[in-house]
Amino acid sequence: MKKITLYNIIFPIWFLLFLPPVIIITLIGNFIIDSLVIMACFFVFRLGNIKNNLKTFYNKSILKVWIFGFLADIIGASILFLLGTTGNSLKLPNGLITGINYDPFSHPVAVTTIIFSMLISAVFIFVFNYKFTFKKQIEDKKLRLKVVITIAIITMPWTFLLPTKWFYH
Repeated sequence: MKKITLYNIIFPIWFLLFLPPVIIITLIGNFIIDSLVIMACFFVFRLGNIKNNLKTFYNKSILKVWIFGFLADIIGASILFLLGTTGNSLKLPNGLITGINYDPFSHPVAVTTIIFSMLISAVFIFVFNYKFTFKKQIEDKKLRLKVVITIAIITMPWTFLLPTKWFYH
């Protein structure tokens, strides 16, 4: 009997992060990571003063950082999703499409594409937090730049690099 593998019904691991019920775990995980990064930035960049303590800083920023971060992750994942689903019509090599969807390290351009998508997410995290989240909280532009770059680098969607083959047999 011939064994048939149906690759089209197996989602890439980065895509699963946005599907119920996994999205709840993703949202909770992102909230925890964002919380830890915000608190670390508060201490590392010495953001405390008479009117700005950790509780105030955290409460004024966590929801925006969390929502904007998840939105940025969706933007990056959309790039990968579009390439993965329309790759054949774009005449992309099957090895590249397979790399994007299942094993980024199997094709050098797949790794590059996924890192590009992660960087796009990081840029959006940066812009959202620089222009909206911390604009009034951190008036010193150099200090705000340091904080949002740190948040963007640490919270960008590193899970996009996880090979789906680790989770499916």
